[in-house]
This record gives sequence, C-alpha cells and structure tokens, in this order.
Amino acid sequence: MKKYPELSYKHVKKYCVIDNFTFQTTEEVDPLKGIIGQKKGEVAMTFGLEIDHPSYNIYIGGNKGTGRTTYTREIVGKVAKSKPQPDDWCYVHSFESKGKAVALNLPAGRGEAFQKDIDELIEDLLIQVPQAFNSEDYDQRKNEIIRDYQDQKNKLLLHLTEFAENKGFSIKSTSTGFAFVPIKDGEEISDEALKQFDKEETKKLEEQLQEIQKTAIDILVKLKNLERIAKKKLLQLEMKVGLFVVKPLIHELVEKYRQCQKIVDHFYKVEKDLVENIREFVKEEEEEEVVIADKKEVEAFVKKYKVNLLVNNSKTEGAPVVIEFNPTVNKLIGKVEYENISGVLKTDFLHIKPGAIHLANGGYLILEAKQLLNHPYAWETLKRILHTKEITIESMGNQLVDVTSLKLEPIPIDLKIVLIGSEELYHLLYRYDEDFQKYFKVFVDFDSEMQRTPEHEKEMAAFVSSYVRCADIKHFDASGVARLIEYSSRLTGNQNKLTTRFNKIIEVIIEANQWAKLDNSLLVTDKHVDKAIHEKWHRLSKYQNKVEEMFEAEKILIDIEGKKIGVINGLSVISLGEYTFGKPSVITATTAVGKEGIINIEREVNLSGDIYDKGVMILTGFLMQNFAQDTGLSISSRICFEQSYGGVDGDSASSGELYALLSSLAGIPIKQHIAVTGSINQRGYIQPVGGVTEKVEGFYRLCKKRGLTKTQGVIIPYQNIENLMLSDEVVVAIKKGDFHIYAIKHINEGIEIMTDETYEKVYEGVRKKLKYFNQVIAMD
Repeated sequence: MKKYPELSYKHVKKYCVIDNFTFQTTEEVDPLKGIIGQKKGEVAMTFGLEIDHPSYNIYIGGNKGTGRTTYTREIVGKVAKSKPQPDDWCYVHSFESKGKAVALNLPAGRGEAFQKDIDELIEDLLIQVPQAFNSEDYDQRKNEIIRDYQDQKNKLLLHLTEFAENKGFSIKSTSTGFAFVPIKDGEEISDEALKQFDKEETKKLEEQLQEIQKTAIDILVKLKNLERIAKKKLLQLEMKVGLFVVKPLIHELVEKYRQCQKIVDHFYKVEKDLVENIREFVKEEEEEEVVIADKKEVEAFVKKYKVNLLVNNSKTEGAPVVIEFNPTVNKLIGKVEYENISGVLKTDFLHIKPGAIHLANGGYLILEAKQLLNHPYAWETLKRILHTKEITIESMGNQLVDVTSLKLEPIPIDLKIVLIGSEELYHLLYRYDEDFQKYFKVFVDFDSEMQRTPEHEKEMAAFVSSYVRCADIKHFDASGVARLIEYSSRLTGNQNKLTTRFNKIIEVIIEANQWAKLDNSLLVTDKHVDKAIHEKWHRLSKYQNKVEEMFEAEKILIDIEGKKIGVINGLSVISLGEYTFGKPSVITATTAVGKEGIINIEREVNLSGDIYDKGVMILTGFLMQNFAQDTGLSISSRICFEQSYGGVDGDSASSGELYALLSSLAGIPIKQHIAVTGSINQRGYIQPVGGVTEKVEGFYRLCKKRGLTKTQGVIIPYQNIENLMLSDEVVVAIKKGDFHIYAIKHINEGIEIMTDETYEKVYEGVRKKLKYFNQVIAMD
C-alpha cells in the first residue's frame, strides 16, 4: 500500500510575513481613508449616488460590522458637499382659509432672516401703532369727526325738540328711543288730567303725537346714518393711520424679498390683515386715552403673523445628510403638537415640528431597514411619500380624541433614500413588495470577506492606525498587526481571505490595548493580541469545557487508540452565539441480512435534519454504484451518532459513516486515533465541509488530554486545505510530528489510511459479505 502524504505545518495556517511590512508601529502608518475590500460595493454606491432619478434609491446589504454604516455616512457626506444647498421651508398662517397653514420656501439661509424680519415687524408695530394713535394729528382728526357728528346730532335733536314743543309735547330719552309727554303752559299734563279731556281734544293730541313720532322716526334714521358715517370715518382714519405705520414697514420687506414672489404675496396679505385689525395693538380707556393693549392679548393676536421656520439650511454645507435609526412615523414626517385648552386639544401652525424627511429634503436620508419595518406604518408612509413626491404631517390624534385640527399645505420632496440592512431582508422585500422593486433599484452588496492580498494587509494596518488614533489608545507594533491579520483570516475560515466585519477586529484591538496597559507596555504586540483572543475564547468556552469534562470523565464514550470494526470518530461543530468549537463524535454502523437498506437512526427518532438525511441516502447510492451492478443489494444496516441527544444536521459526517459501513461489511477494523470529516457524493468523491479548523482543534484537544501518541490525526477533504487556520499550538504539534492531517480527494484514499489495507481488499471483503447476504435471502 502506498503511503499518503500528510500536510506540512506550513499548509495548516497562513502566517503574516512581518518582513513585508514597511513600518515598525502603526504610528508610522497613514490612517485609512475609505473602506477596505468592498470595490464592487463602492462602484454600485457611486453609481447610485450619481444617478438623479426618484426611483434610484439605494439599499446597502451586508452583515453588521462590515463598515457599511460608517462608509455610507462618509461617502454620502462627501457627495452631498458638492451638491447645492436646498431651500429653507417655513409654515405661515393662511389669511384666506381658516385652519390652514401655508408652506413657503426661500433660498438657503433666508428663512432665518424671514423669521427674524417678521419678529422685528411685530416689535415695530407694537411701538409705532400706539404712538400713531397717541399723536396730536390723530387726536385732532378724530375729534373733528366726533365734533361734526355731535353737531349734526344736536341739530337734529333740537329740531325734534322744537317740533314737539310746537305740537304741545316735551321729549324724554329712554333706553329704547324717545318718550313724548303732552304739556300745557309749560307743565306736563298728568294722566288724571288726560282722562278729563273730551274726545275732540284727545283726538287732536293723538294726531299731534303721530306727527311727532313720524318726525322722530325720520330723525332717528338720520341719527343712525350719522353714527354709521362717523364710525366709518373713524375706521377709515384708523386704517389710514394703520397704512401710515404698516405700509412703509411692509414695503421695505417687499423690496428685500423681491426675488421670492411667494414671500412678497404673503407680505401683502399680512399688510391687508394688519390694517384691518390695527386696533388690536391698542385699546381706549374710559378717559378715551389710547394705551398699549394687554400683552397677552397682543401676543395671542400677533401669533398669526409669526413664521414657523421648519427647515433651516443656513448652516448646511451642500445638501443635507440626515441619519435616523429610530424611524417612527413621527420621526420621519414630523408632528403637530397640541395644547390642552379647557379640555379641548388645540394647535396652530407654530406647533408644527419637522421630521427627518423635511430635514433631508434636497439631500439624503439614511435609514436602517429593519427598524423602518419594525415601526407601525413607517414603511407604508415612506412609500407613499416616494409615490406622491410630497410630504404633509398627518396626526393620528384627531382620530382618537377631540382636537382642533390643522390642515397643512404639502411640501414637495426631492431626496435620495439610503436603506441599510441585511442581504436576506433585501431579497425578501424585493420578492414580496412591488413598491420596493420600483423605488430601490440600486443594491450595494457589502461582502463579509475580502481577498487576503498584500495590498489588503497594508490597508488592514492603516485601519488599525486609524482606529487607535480615533480611540486614543496605544499603537500596535508590526507583530501585533500581523496577529490581527491572522485572526481576521481565521474569522473567515479561509487562509486566503480577510474578514470585513471590522467590529470583530475592533473588539480584539480594544482588549489587546487593555492587556498592554496591564503589562505597562508602550505598544500593543502579538503577545497582547494573542492574550486578548484567548481570553475572549476562555470567557465563551463554558459549554466546550463541560463537553471536554465529560470526555475526561468517560461519560461520553470514545476511544482514540487501537482499531474497531464499524466504529469511527467523526467530527462535528457546535455554534453557541459567536463562539464555535469542534466536538468529536462516535459513529457506529451495523450490518445484517435483510432488505431494509440503510436506516439512519437519527432520522427514525426525528433527531436529524434534511441535509444529514440526504447524506445517508447518498451512501445507498454509493453501494449501488460499486457493489450492485450485477446482483441485488440485500442489506439491513443501522447508522448512529452515539450519545447524540440534541439533533444532527449537515452532511460532513457522510464520509465517516461510509467508512464505518464498509468496515462493518468487510469485517476490517479501522483506526480510532484518526478522526474524519467530509461529505461524499455517490461516486465516492470527497466534498468540502465547514468548520474544519474547529473540528481539527477539537480532536487535537481530546488527544492531548489523553496523551499524544504521534499517530493521532484527522482526515479532511483536499479542498478544505485553504480553510485551515489552526492555533499555533496545533501547528507546533504538526511540525513536531505529534499530530497529523491528511487531505484526500476520494473515499478510496481514506479507506487505505484508516485500515492500512488497499481499498481493493476492502471492497472485495464487502462484495463477499453482500454475496453472502444475497444467498441467505435467496434461501429464504
């Protein structure tokens, strides 16, 4: 039998060559600019940001910790600076529609000035209006109107008095008008005396009274007209005074904002309303002295002239970039706040608060997709805004309680949405939400790993330099950076790749810095990085320790010496959160005469997954291909993962199961000091599996605890060589010959390693046994 080559210690871990570095410490390395290993994503992101179309919003997919959020913030911020500043937006009172707020836009920075100018206008009016109404000119004109009215009124009353006296009546004023009393010789005639009048005298008095009343009605009408004319003149005088005060102030503002037609139109509406309500700024006391009106009353009145500066882009450099990681409906579209006044919720346009979409309008809005979908109505609201291209604030309150509602004029929107989420969520949305397909046409895919090239290793050093500077912690020397790179490869499970989940690297950087502090070291070295990694593993290894204690106490039965028929040591992986470790498992196979075929015990008791079941079925295919071409396949077999109580899945044990099955059929024992992993196909070719590093280390730890015999080792698929990133301890053991790793391509190679026999001899033994089974079946 030929001897199969083992893997050299050089093959089981790819070390970082420190001599390739051009620095001694990261203090000499320029900090990283941009992101590492995401060229494809960067190209897609640049394309998405450059294309100006409302349907080309961006979805950034990838795992957390890949730097997608930091990169998004940086690249979007950089692009935004080259874009024009969007307009400021204000809400003002509508003078044409009650209960409505009007949206006005101005060039960036002018909204603040507009708000300030209106405030100054109100302040000027509060001072100048009372002054104007207290002026001598106003008093003179007002008194002239009043005097003229009084003179004409007195003349009419005098005429009525004289007319009544000529008819024998005197006049008395009452709350309802005039009362006429007959007189004789200058004295009022009493009711008793009137009763003594004869019919002719009484009739004459009644006729005279009717004439007087008719004249009185005519005079009352004239008095009402005089009063109406006087009031109109006083109102015109007030409006004239109002115009005198208001018009110059408004004219000055109109000239200042001549380029903003909407603002100019609003000023004219303000002017008209101010003139019509100019008396609200003052009041008259009993002595008819004009004084400033009550402060609270004035404040309530002038509210409608104020400006609610909703969006202020005066300090925005380029287009705005807004990041909202708690995208509730109110956080997105803003809200209208209410005041409880006498048990009724009331509001006005000054209580309108902006949302993230208002603030990002004209720029970029960055949201976390999962959070967006978690908040009720947020996703539907966002899609509706993208569809209508306008935003208004809708309150749920008026549907639940008695409120005074406020109708807001919508604001047109023009912005690019950037969603950040997982790749799985992207595919779910794309499949089940047609609107998502319509509005998010750019997918930026952030990979969780990158090629391990010299360039990327240098960029990793730049990343470390950037982070330690930002966090103000100790710099790393070249050996410390090298260890981080090796750890990065281990996280990917590939010698030729580096992880882009930089949050995992940052954890080690922080903890290694702490160990360097405790060591009073000026720099973080490979020793501190190793300490950080192993201490982290130690904190998470509770269940691994318990499993290994059970091995040591022989509560889990397993042999790592000698040979056995139908028994082999397989390797599995247990993942608990972020920690993964390898666990050796005993696989047994029994065979007997029958026609049941190969039965998976785990499947029979519902402890196996679909992929594991598939792997077992492949074994039947292999037997049929190799041993049932010219005869029937009469066999009953049971395959079992011994002492497995928590379920089994995956097909990485299928090669081990086949070794055990062939051993049982041929009656040839297989080695217990070599564990196996790898799946097979029906042709017997070995296929790669996952977790190979952890599996090898798991069997090594078991062998070490029981004593290394220099014969122990693991068989792995040939394709998994690049996936080995073993710990230094295992590498040293392999270098010394204390532990062995064999990489194979076909089951035949594994048979010879496990049995020290040729695979032809093993196959011949299997054929003999199957022939015997067929004969027994035929005899029955």
